[in-house]
Amino acid sequence: MAKLAVLGGNANPALTAEICEALKIKQTEVLVSRFSEGEIRVQIKENIRGEDVFIVQPTCPPVNDNIMELLILIDAARRASADRITAVLPYYGYARQDRKDQPRVPITAKLVANLIVAAGANRVLTMDLHASQIQGFFDIPVDHLYAINVLAEYFKDKQIKDMVVVSPDVGGIKMARAYAKRLNAGFAVVDKRRFSPEKTEVMNILGEVKGKNVVLVDDMIATAGSLIEAVEALKKFGVKGVYAAASHGVLSGSALEHITSCAPLQEVIITNSIPLKNPRACSKIKVLSVAPLLAEAIARTHNAESISSLFEEIRN
Repeated sequence: MAKLAVLGGNANPALTAEICEALKIKQTEVLVSRFSEGEIRVQIKENIRGEDVFIVQPTCPPVNDNIMELLILIDAARRASADRITAVLPYYGYARQDRKDQPRVPITAKLVANLIVAAGANRVLTMDLHASQIQGFFDIPVDHLYAINVLAEYFKDKQIKDMVVVSPDVGGIKMARAYAKRLNAGFAVVDKRRFSPEKTEVMNILGEVKGKNVVLVDDMIATAGSLIEAVEALKKFGVKGVYAAASHGVLSGSALEHITSCAPLQEVIITNSIPLKNPRACSKIKVLSVAPLLAEAIARTHNAESISSLFEEIRN
């Protein structure tokens, strides 16, 4: 069997180090820097010929820089004669443009998938895609992980009474239902109208939430505008407390200010798929590590073992 090698770029070095620690292996040394004019310079400092290489690089902000780093790392590994190259993308950027919902717009989720394949990746390992159909945009195998195991365990340990899991929109019903099943909680849906990628309006709440403690679950929190609107609407429907859980804390724009100033919102739980620039900027944010999950998936991929068995609740 080919030797396992794990390396990463500058997108999330702390997560790469955690994954290697969980796997009990030494991280493959790689140089990722810039030439004087800003071009990305990459050199893998160790021999990886014939090895099973996993490149950890979420395409989070700065998105374009991190995507280019990923593509160049893949190309470097391919030219270094790696036996197999797996792109490990804890967060997949450009995923929100996954279809033509308006005239003359691109499908960037497919474009980025094409670039990753063209660079030389043999398979992709990712987590909580914005839309599950993006798996089909790749012409190589894709293993899709879910952070539900990590996030749900946190809420189990908190032992919140009168809990209701709420989906922020119709698209998240399947995931929210899986959380509700895992937590033995009620289930509700926020009925909202979307005017733009950042602008929405809550119309109604489908389900019983009055007097309950609500857990809003989503795949990502960007500006937190939609999250705050949902929290304010839920408060009008008489909920006791509101928690939010998301796999990816993009937290762009005024997200931290929105979360801090929203009194009904008690806590926001995210994973470290995207590094939090300033962990002390908002006391309401709790970050959970997905390094053990990613390490387990890497080990199973390397040993040709099943990954889907980890997430039976999502498929049922």
